[in-house]
Amino acid sequence: MPELRKDPIVGRWVIVATERGKRPSEFLPNPVEVVDPSKDPFAEGNEHLTPSEVYAQRKPGSKPNGPGWQVRVVPNRFPALRIEGELDKEPCGIYDRMNAIGAHEVIIETPDPNLPLEQQPVDGIARVFEAYRVRMADLLRDQRFRYILIFKNHGRQAGATLPHPHSQLIATPVTPNHVKEKLEGATRYFAYKDRSIFEDILRQETREGLRLVYENDGFVAFCPFASRFPFEVTVMPRRQSPDYHAIQPEEMPFLADAMRVTLQKLSKALNQPQYNYIIHTGPVRRPRQGYWTTIDLDFRWHIEILPRLTLIAGFEVGSGFYINPTPPEEAAKYLREITV
Repeated sequence: MPELRKDPIVGRWVIVATERGKRPSEFLPNPVEVVDPSKDPFAEGNEHLTPSEVYAQRKPGSKPNGPGWQVRVVPNRFPALRIEGELDKEPCGIYDRMNAIGAHEVIIETPDPNLPLEQQPVDGIARVFEAYRVRMADLLRDQRFRYILIFKNHGRQAGATLPHPHSQLIATPVTPNHVKEKLEGATRYFAYKDRSIFEDILRQETREGLRLVYENDGFVAFCPFASRFPFEVTVMPRRQSPDYHAIQPEEMPFLADAMRVTLQKLSKALNQPQYNYIIHTGPVRRPRQGYWTTIDLDFRWHIEILPRLTLIAGFEVGSGFYINPTPPEEAAKYLREITV
């Protein structure tokens, strides 16, 4: 019989439709796009096809905006938000408007256009996540920004317009509502129980092991109890911290290892699926935004990995419910048993 499951953080309901249950082999195969480096603006040697880099990790002796880089960050040529200007908030009748001020950057994860993130060595993945940290810390100094969202679209169905491995960063002048829902849920739970809901989730998932996918000394990967999508995975640090940019140097190899193993398991289980991942981190706390008073204790940054195996249709849009045809316990068991 189908189940209704409630997300304990945001209160969102999910339908786990066991009667529609699907094994990994039943999901459609995903064709792998091979990139022609001569037509790839992110390939090494084509640096002139992108805006000037704002950050790069380079081999000794190499020059900016030329070959020799390992990870490169550039402004998006077609930004969703623009960094120049002021917000200029103003009313518009009963409505409100402001200029679309922000930052939109592309993190090019490797010079090799055909090397997916999960096939990089641990130190290569760590370089990518270090680039995230550096750029986030830098943009948080801008008084106009309230939130930094880092995400990866892998595959056309996941929103990627170029197949070369890359991810994106967008700084926004407001805190997104989805993030606020998580923050408010964490605050309510802490006020009621004097404990972090993230710590309680982590404790239960590691103790029971039913939805556990992988763990190391720094991070735990598990399928959430109320997974919205089949084979959805959360990667969460063991150390309490609301801010991704505050990750410690000794934690980075453990994060890279957890992401590498988890993504390799998903790739092997689901025939290289298209997916998104999102880093959920704390918002900017400025003096006039002092309402997140317990955030250092109640919220924990984490990563959501969302394979794009099913479509969102009218029911999901109209109700806010999601229908997941694969129970997270089955998905986690399948992933645990895969060796990589």
